[in-house]
Amino acid sequence: MDEKAWMAERFEEQRRHLRSVAYRMLGSLTEADDAVQEAWLRLDRTGADDIDDLKGWLTTVVGRVCLDMLRARKHRREQQLDDFLPEPLVTSDPEAETVLADAVGLALLVLLEALDPAQRLAFVLHDMFGVPFREIGEIVGRTPIAARKLASRARARVRSAPRPDPDLAEQQRVVDAFLAASRDGDFEGLVRILDPDVVFRRHAVADLVPVVTGAANVAREILARGTPLAPLARHVFVNGAPGAKVEVNGVTVAVAGFTVANGKVVELDLFANPNVFR
Repeated sequence: MDEKAWMAERFEEQRRHLRSVAYRMLGSLTEADDAVQEAWLRLDRTGADDIDDLKGWLTTVVGRVCLDMLRARKHRREQQLDDFLPEPLVTSDPEAETVLADAVGLALLVLLEALDPAQRLAFVLHDMFGVPFREIGEIVGRTPIAARKLASRARARVRSAPRPDPDLAEQQRVVDAFLAASRDGDFEGLVRILDPDVVFRRHAVADLVPVVTGAANVAREILARGTPLAPLARHVFVNGAPGAKVEVNGVTVAVAGFTVANGKVVELDLFANPNVFR
């Protein structure tokens, strides 16, 4: 085996890990794949001969690439290019996503989207993947102490993410009840299954208020706008949790991700197809 083939083989051994890092950093599988590909190009230019810890080196490189992408994205906010993030992972089976088997929950991913790029990098690399603050500091151009503070600030914000019920069967029961009430136009049934402080976020629906809160308000919105689509909803798993997908003539119209805690829907994220909802 020649050197390049050997290096490519070692890189492929790390691809799943690198994609997982990049998805948490960027909230988009498409951009995550771009970041991983850039890491390969940099490895190809550098060579692996002088790299003692290839996994650590590649993780750091992906972190740098993702940080640059996040900063570039931040400058484009006025163009609303990131209105469709995060990008949910939709599968028919909770174990089907072999590349990201430990997919981060939607509630946490939405919170990560709100972090400053440097905070997000520090939190993701340290708290999720154990990268030392010394290395994180080198990536963001700060001291290890400053990098630790970045992660601490991010951690304080992330603590507000609800913790889903650990039992997938219980989550599925709640989602089933939600879908049944939506199909039946059952306002009281919806209110019962929603947490009093439920948060309903609509992604990529430009002409509607993006966030609705409160059980009664959310139930009204669901029945006013979602009832015609409810019979078309089918069960899927969204970032590893029970969710729903609506398809019309083979085109995905919308994906709904649920965060279920204490037997109630505490957060609901609707990802609408921007080519349908304009």
